[in-house]
Amino acid sequence: MSSKIDPVSSGARKPTTYFDAISLAQAEEMARDKTVILIGEDQALYAAGGMFGDVEPGRIRSAPISEPGFSGMAVGAAVTGLRPIVDLTIASFVYLASDQIINQAAKLRFMTGGQFRVPVVYRASMWHNQSNAAQHSDRPYPMFMNAPGLKVVVPSTPTNVRGLLKAAIRDDDPVVFFEDNDLWPMKEVIPEDPDFVVPLGKADVVCEGSDITFITVGACRHPALAAARVLGTEGVSSTVVDVLSLVPMDRDTILSAAAKTGRVVVVDTAHLTCSAASEIAATIVEKVFDSLRKPVLRVTAPDVNVPFSPALEKGLFPNEMSILAAARSLL
Repeated sequence: MSSKIDPVSSGARKPTTYFDAISLAQAEEMARDKTVILIGEDQALYAAGGMFGDVEPGRIRSAPISEPGFSGMAVGAAVTGLRPIVDLTIASFVYLASDQIINQAAKLRFMTGGQFRVPVVYRASMWHNQSNAAQHSDRPYPMFMNAPGLKVVVPSTPTNVRGLLKAAIRDDDPVVFFEDNDLWPMKEVIPEDPDFVVPLGKADVVCEGSDITFITVGACRHPALAAARVLGTEGVSSTVVDVLSLVPMDRDTILSAAAKTGRVVVVDTAHLTCSAASEIAATIVEKVFDSLRKPVLRVTAPDVNVPFSPALEKGLFPNEMSILAAARSLL
């Protein structure tokens, strides 16, 4: 299994929020590599406020409200030697850019026999539990898992959002980077080392136990850990694995954790059908079926549009109670 990410072991700074860790990663990479540029709506305004440090104005491009336009511009910039970071703001807007991301960025290396590299990062923030309604509350990462040539990342803490974003910027392939705005205020001590990265394709084994395994996607790490703590008071020992990277996926760590306990709950805020949870569950059943003691369960959002009503939205996504209910049904 991959080891737990320890933010203190590399030297530490004061506690940093998830949101500020994103800005820090971008600023550090722009200082490190002059080919890194930033494209997105209102980016020059953020730069004027010092968000990205002392960066030449020409490397930060404010774009019009035209996601297909500036997403395609980033592909052209990438194949000519730059490393663009594209801020798509709300994840629901990624649909508008999907032709450029899937038909261009994801395919150019293949279609040119490896002559082109497309080192571009598309950042998209997933909004939920804030009454943003159906058109601003999507979690579209499962769609991009099905596009060969893309890497797909779902960070869950200030430490790994910074480390994964830095790894994504340095990668020579296009990366779609899905952040969760629910986590923006979350604080923790993050590594001092400006070269600290979290490699793509490695899961984080958050804790290890012998009775049940939780496989989590993105922000689901936190209610799963809360459920594991409750189960601990009942004498149940839990493993929690945070996938971090959906493509490439650390299947070895997932399968090892599943086989160890034989009871698995996969937790994912995306809709049930064709979700990341579905791919993870299918992989477990195909590869370690003989080690399972009970069926693999998925805790996800249902296949409905996200309502505006706070009361209706509140119970839609996985939470500590729904995770506990699934776990207890396996024990």
